[in-house]
Amino acid sequence: MRIPLSSPDLSEADIAAVSEVLRTTQLSLGPKLGEFERALGTYLGAREVVAVSSGTSALHLSLRALQVQEGDEVIVPSFAFIAVANAVRYLNAIPVFVDVQSRTLNLDPEKIESAISLRTKAIIVVHTFGVPAEIDRIREIATRRRLFLVEDSCEALGAEYRGKRTGAIGDVGVFGFYPNKQITTGEGGAFVTQNSEIAARVRSLRNHGRTGAENWLQHEEIGYNYRVSEMNCALGLSQLARLDSILKRRTEVAEAYHRHLQGQDGLEPPELEIACGKISWFVYVVRLTPEFSSEDRDWILAEMERRGIGCGRYFAPLHLQPAYRGTPHRCMDLTVTESIARRTLALPFFNTITPEQIAEVCATLQELTQKRRR
Repeated sequence: MRIPLSSPDLSEADIAAVSEVLRTTQLSLGPKLGEFERALGTYLGAREVVAVSSGTSALHLSLRALQVQEGDEVIVPSFAFIAVANAVRYLNAIPVFVDVQSRTLNLDPEKIESAISLRTKAIIVVHTFGVPAEIDRIREIATRRRLFLVEDSCEALGAEYRGKRTGAIGDVGVFGFYPNKQITTGEGGAFVTQNSEIAARVRSLRNHGRTGAENWLQHEEIGYNYRVSEMNCALGLSQLARLDSILKRRTEVAEAYHRHLQGQDGLEPPELEIACGKISWFVYVVRLTPEFSSEDRDWILAEMERRGIGCGRYFAPLHLQPAYRGTPHRCMDLTVTESIARRTLALPFFNTITPEQIAEVCATLQELTQKRRR
């Protein structure tokens, strides 16, 4: 692609940080792991951070540490990345798909209560595209109904709700650092909590159920290899040191897109601000107006890509994915999810995108949108 959908922002300092680790003899479970965990915890205001191999593994460990078991139900949005539901199924638990708000695309607090059953164990709230969810309202429901609250902040590092950083508000939170995220560790993620006991169990599960380095071949329970390397952590540390400037740049890119697309026929750009919160821009997703179909959106996406402009279909509803045909799950009314998902289109979004590239993306999108309307 001439203009890719995403591209990591790697500096010479990032490269030097990784190279420095490669000159040592400790490439796993070394000092960079602890440094990265402490730095992330300080930034988030979280007592405990456990760095792991991905956001998906962080979700899996979260549910395992919270004692989610076979047959339990976990409330999740259907408008999300598939890892949210997959982590539930890893434990043979049942995802219950609940609708989202049309404005924020986050789990709708008004729809949660009716989805709760005697088997419900937890709620996973996703801060979709870096837009903070109404976490206080959802936490009140979780507390009153004695449910665990898991924050999926994989797309939202740096987002805030009422002055608190997302991911560190619920019982546990998770982050992902894939190359398209605000900061990257190549592959990697993090588990976050204020509960030291839960964190200790996650650390053990991350490392095959071990409880200490002194007994390397002693395993207290069945765990996983969800470790993250020293190289990943060194890169994360270097990127985290310039997170504020990264977030500022991503906001500038979103604002530039908004100037080009605001008021254009056939398009609904995302809002730049949200009440009671601060957006951390993960992607820039526009919606076609309701007269367009999913076939229209897919044609525009294909034409954009044919011209060398990377776009994404963010998100295809999870309950309609082939992987969930015949797989145990439960669906509530998902009218908003199904209506909006067929019209969404993620545009190229990364720190180093140029004004000229943004202008080309917007001009091409406007041309194709008008052509499809005719």
